Amino acid sequence: MLGSSFQNFVFNFNNMNERNTVCSGDLLMGNISFDLTKKTKITSISIALSGKAYVYWSTGSSKNRRTHSARLTFFNFNNVLLQENGAVADSTTLLAGTHLYPFSCQFPHGDFPSTFHSSNGHIVYKMKVAINRPWHMAKSFETELNHVSQIDTNNPELQAPLLGSNTMTPSWLWCTSGPISLTARTEKKAFNFGERVKLFCEFNNATSYSLTPVVKLHQKITYYTINRGTKLLLIKKMSSVTGRVVSAHTSEHTQLAITIPTTGTLTISNCHILEVEYLVEVSLHVRACKDITVLFPIILCDTPVQAQSEV
Repeated sequence: MLGSSFQNFVFNFNNMNERNTVCSGDLLMGNISFDLTKKTKITSISIALSGKAYVYWSTGSSKNRRTHSARLTFFNFNNVLLQENGAVADSTTLLAGTHLYPFSCQFPHGDFPSTFHSSNGHIVYKMKVAINRPWHMAKSFETELNHVSQIDTNNPELQAPLLGSNTMTPSWLWCTSGPISLTARTEKKAFNFGERVKLFCEFNNATSYSLTPVVKLHQKITYYTINRGTKLLLIKKMSSVTGRVVSAHTSEHTQLAITIPTTGTLTISNCHILEVEYLVEVSLHVRACKDITVLFPIILCDTPVQAQSEV
């Protein structure tokens, strides 16, 4: 933490977008400001940019617990300096009051994963300012940058619809049954926060029971050790929607939709020790039998993606 002579340290960004996100290659401009309660000598003020990933989890019982972890450093640059009088070795005395210093530095170019936070790990990007003083430890202050990994929205794979189908014939001891089939498709593969995933479905129910269609959105997070020999897989249901009941011995064409949460974590597929995936599950709930299901792996990104054509 800053010492008692340093107060009200603030990062001010001039060109941050309305979502306060940064992307690979962005120019970061602004100023840092702080108050001094007394005269203070400094030799330099430096700014560093860093990007790191860290995952950790435990397995086993309390008596035989084993901890797993992994770290990655994407970059760590410390070559942005603001020098008083341009002299590294000299010191300058700053008077009590408010001091402001402009900065300009570039976020590195590269395929870096988006910012991520969870109880089992994180991907973080930081800007750190160090105020160096003669014969003292440097005083430092940092802020986190919300980095977004951009995708090519013109990629035909992201704009193309997804199609899936499944068929099952239930085997009940007390009666015979015809087959159940489910066919569904999406408009496209990539979606944004708050967007609706539309599903165009065909249900065929040749049984003597009514069936209930359900759509679920799942988040799948996988944490890995460096050699990927050990992993932790967590699957979370984020939302679900129930459709209109499909009556016995009927077929039905219908449209279902599920909304992506307005905030959350983007898909992460470019980090060696951490992956975030999303699955849309369309299912028919079958009485006293396993549900019939179709899964669609979708991409959750930060940039709007248009479907190839209207369905």
